[in-house]
Amino acid sequence: MKPAVDIESIVSIAISAGKIILDIYQQDSFEKHIKLDNSPLTAADIASHHLITQQLQKLTPTIPVLSEESLTIAWDVRRQWCRYWLIDPLDGTKEFMKRNGEFTVNIALIDNHEPVLGVVHAPVLDVTWMGEQGQPARKQQAGEQYEIGVKQHKAGEPWIVTGSRTHAGDSLQAFLADLGEYELISIGSSIKLCLVAEGKADLYPRLGPTSEWDTAAAHAVVNAAGGEVIIVENGQPLLYNTKDSLINPHFLVQSVSSGRA
Repeated sequence: MKPAVDIESIVSIAISAGKIILDIYQQDSFEKHIKLDNSPLTAADIASHHLITQQLQKLTPTIPVLSEESLTIAWDVRRQWCRYWLIDPLDGTKEFMKRNGEFTVNIALIDNHEPVLGVVHAPVLDVTWMGEQGQPARKQQAGEQYEIGVKQHKAGEPWIVTGSRTHAGDSLQAFLADLGEYELISIGSSIKLCLVAEGKADLYPRLGPTSEWDTAAAHAVVNAAGGEVIIVENGQPLLYNTKDSLINPHFLVQSVSSGRA
């Protein structure tokens, strides 16, 4: 189902949130807390959350919003949603705190468990990736927009693999050992999925925990770019809002023809 939402309006919201984040990022110090799940939370997460949720509620008042920084929404309520916004106001808070610039604003529209529209904005890099069902994926940089797409891996060439800068572990090392010749690009946040979408990487294996808001926006970009996000265990597409838990299974991001599943 093609989303009846102008993606450019979502790009504007993401960029506005990015500006608020940058204002805090450029301060000498900023407020930080540790949440119950032991993940970090900063003033930038909260400021971005409030801006995005307010703007989305104004733009689409009948579509519910689920944010990483929302109050807990019960599964009995969520399971009734056919269409909703799924956002991560600041994906890569650890990268934000390290001040390496590898963090993003993620806004996705989920329809019947699938991400049908997604915008990923990297404020420090001033880069935005966008994808919507039925339209080519695009990248915006330095005021210019252009189409992007996954690349097809050629036999005999090294695999270009993107992986987490913060969460690499033994499972990834085992995957790489099985792969053959490869080059690993370590980077933070949902930028990893976007590198596959724009053909700068062949694969992104995620063999550790992530939450649904971490992946949804970039997942929409990957789909629009001709790639796929599949569950490692069974090769099925990664879906959203199908269970009480918001934790994703292990997944693989790839071009459809790479055949690594």
